[in-house]
Amino acid sequence: MRTLILITALLFPMAAFAAGSEDDSPPPPTKTTKTCEKNQVWSKWRRKCVDAKESHLGDDTRYGAVRELAYAGRYDDALYVLSAMSDQSESRVLTYYGFIYRKTGRMDLGMQYYQAALTADPDNLLARSYMGQGLVASGKIEKARVQLAEIEARGGASTWPETSLRRAIQTGGTYSY
Repeated sequence: MRTLILITALLFPMAAFAAGSEDDSPPPPTKTTKTCEKNQVWSKWRRKCVDAKESHLGDDTRYGAVRELAYAGRYDDALYVLSAMSDQSESRVLTYYGFIYRKTGRMDLGMQYYQAALTADPDNLLARSYMGQGLVASGKIEKARVQLAEIEARGGASTWPETSLRRAIQTGGTYSY
């Protein structure tokens, strides 16, 4: 059994990683994706679904909801929640805008957001990885290699951003989770 787990991990290293996280597991479905409707997030405090722009929700709660909604493919809801974040210039917020726009076919806009995320935080390895994967999808392999080199130079060797971008360059396939 242990051998099977090791082989699976080696063959599918990105299978367990979630967008927007260096966590090794996808976000578990919560009431946000199981119960809440359009533009809503589960409020633990109120014990019900509330509009994502409710003032009592903190940005960390919203960020978790964005991650979960993006993983579930609910991009419009994720964009709405992102729009409620208090600091629209924060690198992690900009990275998610880039991710969602790239995944919904608006590659140019996604790349603009990734660039803005990197301007805000040049060490944002996740933004570099997703930007690189977008470049791979656009056939710009050499530009993707530049992002890979930046990830490695910034201490990101053997992290999910490095591994997923390296695999994308090798295979031509990109990874979300």
